[in-house]
Amino acid sequence: MGKIKKVHIVIVSGILLVAAFVLHWLGLDFWKSAVLIAATVTSGYSIAKKAIQSVLMKAFSIELLVTIAVIGALIIGEYVESAAVTFLFLFGAYLEIRTLEKTRSSLRTLMDMAPLEATVLKNGERAIIPVEEIEKGDHILIQSGEKVAIDGKIVSGRAFINEATITGESVPASKKIKDQVFSGTMIDNGYIEVEAEKIGDDTAFAKIIELVEEAQEAKAKTQKFLERFATIYTPGVIVLSILVFVLTQRVELAITFLVIACPGALVISAPVSLVAGIGNGAKNGTLIKGGEVMENLAKIDVLVFDKTGTLTKGKPEVTGIKAFGMDEKVLLKITAEAEIISEHHLGRTIVNEAEKQGLTLTNKPVDFIVEKGHGLYAKVEGKSVVIGNRKLVSKSKINLPQHAEDYAIQEEKRGNTAIFIGVDHKLAGIISIADQVRSEAADTIKKLKAAGIKQTVMLTGDNKHTAEKVAAQLGIDHVFAEMLPEDKVNHIKRLKAEGYKVAMVGDGINDAPAIALADVGLAMGAACTDAAMETADVVLMADKLSKIPYAYELAKATVSNMKQNMLFAVGTVALLLAGVLLGKIFLASGMLIHELSVLLVILNAIRLVRYKQCKQNSGKEFEEIIPEVN
Repeated sequence: MGKIKKVHIVIVSGILLVAAFVLHWLGLDFWKSAVLIAATVTSGYSIAKKAIQSVLMKAFSIELLVTIAVIGALIIGEYVESAAVTFLFLFGAYLEIRTLEKTRSSLRTLMDMAPLEATVLKNGERAIIPVEEIEKGDHILIQSGEKVAIDGKIVSGRAFINEATITGESVPASKKIKDQVFSGTMIDNGYIEVEAEKIGDDTAFAKIIELVEEAQEAKAKTQKFLERFATIYTPGVIVLSILVFVLTQRVELAITFLVIACPGALVISAPVSLVAGIGNGAKNGTLIKGGEVMENLAKIDVLVFDKTGTLTKGKPEVTGIKAFGMDEKVLLKITAEAEIISEHHLGRTIVNEAEKQGLTLTNKPVDFIVEKGHGLYAKVEGKSVVIGNRKLVSKSKINLPQHAEDYAIQEEKRGNTAIFIGVDHKLAGIISIADQVRSEAADTIKKLKAAGIKQTVMLTGDNKHTAEKVAAQLGIDHVFAEMLPEDKVNHIKRLKAEGYKVAMVGDGINDAPAIALADVGLAMGAACTDAAMETADVVLMADKLSKIPYAYELAKATVSNMKQNMLFAVGTVALLLAGVLLGKIFLASGMLIHELSVLLVILNAIRLVRYKQCKQNSGKEFEEIIPEVN
């Protein structure tokens, strides 16, 4: 309603100014002056009201400067100037609101994507209900063209789902039974039944909107400085305008100086760029948590990666089973039963392999103890089982024969992770697990270096041979293997102590301490946990490494845009003040130039809304997922 009133006031003021021009042409000077005063009062009322409110709050606003100047112009009879200044200021403010809305359009687009209702299957009957009435465990039916209203797992059907609202990826993803789907996404083709796991404000989509809203309100260091500067600058301008009057005895000059020195463009130069940059990131599945994070990300010169699930696909598979003194299936069964309650991704891989081979896992482990970063101890059917790396085997005083060591090294040089299994204090076998390197990883490292990253580092708990092979394959500068979570933290500390600005990329769970310590922490994946969203400064919703150079380049573009705006704003004020003091610029023309400078600052920032990332998906990738739907 406030915006509509402002539009009406601008229109009425404009009509009055035109009427005044006509009256001047007709030679009716008295009525011309009356209409100009009416125009001044009409458009100046809201300005004066804000000025009074700021004074009552013991603050100095731009409206206060304009109000003082307008009152001065009215006193000395400069009605044309007073009417023109109030109209231009109000019209400029209206244009600012309209153009600033465009910088927030990405968030509004996201909110518009939220579904309002869903088809629920209850007691064998379908019912369309509002999304707020959906409960956990409900089965939601979704078909082509419909939006997903909850986060959950597919229990029936297959579909091609457009997840652009979550990941920023325009190529639809193939989804089948047990796959995760997210609220706000849309089915391009297919039909699925989904069991609701997260509803309402708990969904990933709702959290994205919440994070973007908070990020757009979070202020950068530059923005905070400009706001502090404005509180000193504004009263300083009043003092200087009085000084100009004392020295020149020219009221018009002092009033013009007062209006022209308004720091309007300077005050908005930082926030408008940041809002536009953060909005662009959100639209492309990259959540940057505020202005300060944006500034820090632009300064990064060292990027540290976790290996598993970050540089690799995070879907490891068993590639070999070597048993010593027992059958391989017996070894796999014992190991899987020991790992069945483990949350470690390698443990889950072994359990999945056992199930794939049709083994029935009947025995649950007891005395289950995790040795963080090394492996675990457990008892299965009364047998003492040790599963882990060399250090754990050595610590458990299990003898490692030379032939077993040679076999393990051979597997590691092939890029596998060797898992050692001890049963009743003897080495029972070695299970080899491999995780494929992401197809876009090498290209991502190249793009980061081209964009200005000085060093790339890989920190992993995996063995030295596998780590070095992956690093060499991807062109990573430095690799550190067999690291515990605390070792990763210490390495981040060392890099920061050496003066580097460090970003850490991980899964947000195992690497949470290192992510939290880095200057900028990045977590990957649409299915990342609440902990990942809270710990990381940047959340990459798409499970793609290619989003990292995009986020880095967006941050640099945003900070550059912010600096351009600040330079333009300061330069404009300096030129205007010089023109005023030299008698070349007057009140109305100066106000017009001032408002145009504000508008140009906003329009420059809006360029960030259209900032494009490189094309992430090739036609080949699209063709490869089509058969999964058919």
